[in-house]
Amino acid sequence: MFANRHRSSVPSANDVLIPETLLKKRKADAKLREENQAKALELRKARKQKRQVIFKRAEQYVKEYKAAEREQIRLRRLAKSQGDFFVPSQPRVAFVIRLRGVSNIPPKPRKIMQLLRLRQINNGVFVKLTAATQQMLQLISPYVTWGEPNLKSIRELIYKRGYVKVDKQRIPISDNSVIEAHLGKYGIISVEDLVHEIATVGPNFKVANRFLWPFQLSSPTGGFQKRKFNHYIEGGEYGDRESDINRLVRRMN
Repeated sequence: MFANRHRSSVPSANDVLIPETLLKKRKADAKLREENQAKALELRKARKQKRQVIFKRAEQYVKEYKAAEREQIRLRRLAKSQGDFFVPSQPRVAFVIRLRGVSNIPPKPRKIMQLLRLRQINNGVFVKLTAATQQMLQLISPYVTWGEPNLKSIRELIYKRGYVKVDKQRIPISDNSVIEAHLGKYGIISVEDLVHEIATVGPNFKVANRFLWPFQLSSPTGGFQKRKFNHYIEGGEYGDRESDINRLVRRMN
């Protein structure tokens, strides 16, 4: 009888009491773990859906670009068959590159270049072509060169040299999240959306262009082969070079 009483008084492993605070902590940790797993699952689903949206938009943009190119070819052939000349539509966007420094620049052209954010040599910016901006470009033409960039140049500039302005800081475009965080309310959530907005001069061109930091280009490969102080049509470098701007961008990008 005494032996049985002695054995019953010794607590077994199953009879060890766990403090209530530790039980609450374990329960809270388990609940937090479940919540984090649920959030991670939702985040993965949201990212997958977003990737699908971005991919579909990119496909749609490619279709638009090809349709526009086919239309240009059709109009050229139609004009040729009728013995007419095909006059393409006026460019809506220009890419402007600063060629000269600050010395010997009058106040008005200097102010215009500040407004266009062309503060250093080899800085480049996109400009929407209007009557006002074309007049501004003419006033600063001895110090800059510009032309109509094609889609390839716009895409290469943004992908290779693209930086954005966040809280007055120059931030690289490392992924689409930085674009969506600041331009998502305008429907621009990816780099391809940004390229499309610039190339087509969309309704949010001004916001998208201001979000882009001025491009810091390298000196052209082989250097400038002509005199900077002569106009492009006179064998120099400055002024409007129309579609030839794309060749210069390739050498500076």
